Amino acid sequence: MDENKIIEPAVPEIPSSNGTARKKKEWTKKPGDNSWTMFKVMAEFVDGFETLNKIGPCISIFGSARTKPGTYYYDMAVKIANKLTEEGYGIITGGGPGIMEAGNKGAWMRGGSSVGLNIELPFEQHHNPFIAPDKNLHHRYFFVRKVMFVKYAQGFVVMPGGFGTLDELFEVLTLVQTKKITPVPIILVGREFWEGLKNWIVEVMLERHHNINAEDLNLFHITDDPDEVPHIINQFYKERPEELSQNFGL
Repeated sequence: MDENKIIEPAVPEIPSSNGTARKKKEWTKKPGDNSWTMFKVMAEFVDGFETLNKIGPCISIFGSARTKPGTYYYDMAVKIANKLTEEGYGIITGGGPGIMEAGNKGAWMRGGSSVGLNIELPFEQHHNPFIAPDKNLHHRYFFVRKVMFVKYAQGFVVMPGGFGTLDELFEVLTLVQTKKITPVPIILVGREFWEGLKNWIVEVMLERHHNINAEDLNLFHITDDPDEVPHIINQFYKERPEELSQNFGL
């Protein structure tokens, strides 16, 4: 017998509630040593921190990768990024096409900081040409990318989008609601897109099931006016000048 051979213990049969034998589930594929994944994660954090620590206050813009140039919300995102850049903010996007491209383009047109947080995806994602080369990050892990979106943003502009946009929106709402980050302005652009979601939040989540508090509705604004976006953000920090700082306390 090979003394160095590792013998895996047999999977025991566990009695179920009806008295029959129940066998514990096993992985169909054996994962590798997950502890080594830690170093890939650490490398992404280090790369992101070292790059973004050099940038001043920014606004993150979320929205669909499928929005085409020349459409209403693409042009709206360019205009909003223009105005935010003129107010002295950098722009952070997911680095891809659609609304992300529009946000970077608006910053690029005004000579502002244009940051792209790219993610490896099987479709849709390729970096757009309006990102500063030294601010073009590439991520493997969504959760690392989310930290970069939130840590270095002093406000969030959410344009119409899909599941990814909703994921990013509710991530930020949850962080503010649970006080994991300091309050930040969160602005949803496009009433015709967002009013239905707000109505569901009010009628179902709040009034029917009582799963949030009424004051949680104050965590976000909805507008159709590109001029209102920088106004909301500037007014927010005029009242709280001490909160114009990086999030998470990292």
